[in-house]
Amino acid sequence: MDQRVKPAPHEIRAARYDNPKMRERDLALQLGISEAELVAAHCGESVRRIEPRVDDLLTGLEAVGEVMALTRNESAVHEKIGVYDKVVTGKHNAMVLGQDIDLRIFPKVWAHGFAVEKRDGDEVRHSLQFFDDAGDAVHKVHLRPTSALVAYHALVERLLSNDQSATVDLKGVEPSPTPESRASATELRERWGRMTDVHQFFGMLKTLNLSRHQAVNMVGPDYSWRLDNEALAAMFLHAAAGDMPVMCFVENRGCIQIHSGPVKNIKTMGPWLNVLDETFHLHLRTDHVRELWAVRKPTKDGHVTSIEAYGADNDMIIQFFGKRHEGEGERKDWRFLVENLPRIETMAVAG
Repeated sequence: MDQRVKPAPHEIRAARYDNPKMRERDLALQLGISEAELVAAHCGESVRRIEPRVDDLLTGLEAVGEVMALTRNESAVHEKIGVYDKVVTGKHNAMVLGQDIDLRIFPKVWAHGFAVEKRDGDEVRHSLQFFDDAGDAVHKVHLRPTSALVAYHALVERLLSNDQSATVDLKGVEPSPTPESRASATELRERWGRMTDVHQFFGMLKTLNLSRHQAVNMVGPDYSWRLDNEALAAMFLHAAAGDMPVMCFVENRGCIQIHSGPVKNIKTMGPWLNVLDETFHLHLRTDHVRELWAVRKPTKDGHVTSIEAYGADNDMIIQFFGKRHEGEGERKDWRFLVENLPRIETMAVAG
């Protein structure tokens, strides 16, 4: 972005005043700024800057009680209502392993944090919002009517930054280059077939210098096959009708958020496919899905099948599994569902 043409903080606040109902992300796009810049412009009024100290945040959130955790990317918004408990802190990776809120966090990506108050009539809504170096949201925590405000305010005071300026310094995030791997399809298939745990997949990709998208295109139809994009809605409807618990992963550079359980109330609104359940909301732009794949990975407990949606940039938008615990075999109803979704015939990459 050209710094010389960006609106000043007072102009951003005026635009927010003129567009009170517009979503922050949409207004920021209209103004040609990042969402972090839009939020920062209100510092000194309805916003206070906080330090994105992930360990302190996670250990302090349990006392706040029930909240809504939100993680999104360009095409999917994942919202879970629950408590931040079973926290595992760490410099490079942190986790929340609660029954409802299940997160994998990469703290080094978290660059900017804000405590936000938003007035809606007589009601004041409180949230904690965190952004990466480019000003894109990595995670948000929205308070609920039952949340403990005293604990929330105490946490904000602990995290409060000395810098309360209404601007943020951003760094451009270069898109990841497509790896130029010399790995053959034969080598990929041999390594793929030797996996005993789904978590070995990332090491295999790194060793072979392959992206996830390259690998699923290359490995062959016994391990991955292309699905018709309509299979995404069909999967949701079949899972809901059969009361089938699924795992749903949405990620960005700084956070992965996971739902494990049934999906029940499925609604489509234009391009959006929505899950509107009591403690889980998902909003997915199906028109952003360029490719949909079913992927089969060997484990010591038998193979595990996922559905993976990729966007125009070949990055994964969203991923689904049948709900299972470590050491358990895959659910037969989930495997049957995925294997019978409509397919698109493709040719594996030779090698």
